Amino acid sequence: METQKSKVYFSDLRALPGTSLPEKLKKLIRRAGIGDIDFDKKMTAIKIHFGEPGNLSFLRPNWAKAVADVVKELGGKPFLTDCNTLYVGRRKDALEHLESALENGFSPFSTGCQIIIGDGLKGTDETYVPVKDGELVTEAKIGTAIMDADIFISLNHFKGHEATGFGGALKNIGMGCGSRAGKMEMHNSGKPTVDQERCVGCRTCSKNCAHGAISFDEHRKASIDHTKCVGCGRCLGSCNFDAIYNENSSAVKELDMKIAEYSKAVLDGRPNFHINLVIDISPYCDCHGENDVPILPDIGMFASFDPVALDQACVDACNAQKPMPGSLLDDRMHEEGFCDHHDHFVNTTPDSGWEYCLEHAEKIGLGTRQYELITI
Repeated sequence: METQKSKVYFSDLRALPGTSLPEKLKKLIRRAGIGDIDFDKKMTAIKIHFGEPGNLSFLRPNWAKAVADVVKELGGKPFLTDCNTLYVGRRKDALEHLESALENGFSPFSTGCQIIIGDGLKGTDETYVPVKDGELVTEAKIGTAIMDADIFISLNHFKGHEATGFGGALKNIGMGCGSRAGKMEMHNSGKPTVDQERCVGCRTCSKNCAHGAISFDEHRKASIDHTKCVGCGRCLGSCNFDAIYNENSSAVKELDMKIAEYSKAVLDGRPNFHINLVIDISPYCDCHGENDVPILPDIGMFASFDPVALDQACVDACNAQKPMPGSLLDDRMHEEGFCDHHDHFVNTTPDSGWEYCLEHAEKIGLGTRQYELITI
């Protein structure tokens, strides 16, 4: 029996005089069927990433306002949300998180709706949600404000990621909606190790470790204490010398599977809708306090009720593009001994394995990788 394809709607980024990209996004999500959801007086979580201060590739507040405006037009009560982070940075508690959001331009005045940090002041306001068909997670730890919402919308910046290959809908939902303890549960299957021959003692890794797990010997070589390490991968992403690697070959697979299972916990049993903006495709997550040159050109906006099909469509669209000259992807492809995986995200971060997440999400009934692309 042939699997029924999910509909994924696409619009490019052309905007002629007299039009605008926010209006184009509104048109896209209306055509994609967001109005089929009963929003009447329903509290609607719009999950977004506010961006670590210093990073300039996160989605501008204008995009969030476009979505919030449509929700309000349909009778809903939208709010923007994200949960606190596990790593060192300025979004690890609600006060700093809100300050960061404001610094990056998110406010009720710029977006037309309130901001609520999903897992509370210290990242401990969580709800235990059973995961139906979960293989690795029995109960997901999700930010309570997110679970209290009647309707869930994800507004996602589709880009590269140092651990999962790319970050799209499932990454923003699964990892993003986990409380701090939930994030630790997803990450703790993989503990990175230092290749001391490559380590130059710059200490960038230790500055990015929130758990004091990295120390240096008399030769300025780093080592990681696995009893303190939670496996968040921030050190791996911050090392410019490829001196940190994950020696647990199953860790990436387990991380991706847990993200899929956390996503199912968030979405099960209530209306949900998803938007991926494939722009400013930086090689690493917006959790970084910087952003590198995009690895691929801007592509457009995608929307669907199916987050699995949505992410698959975006991956396919990205892999149809040519790498940006001077980007990290371009650098990787010109390294000595380069092995072409015929996949831009794996070529950028060879230790990642993004397909595990989509495969598992499909297996547990979160969606299908088969899609029909409808251009608006």
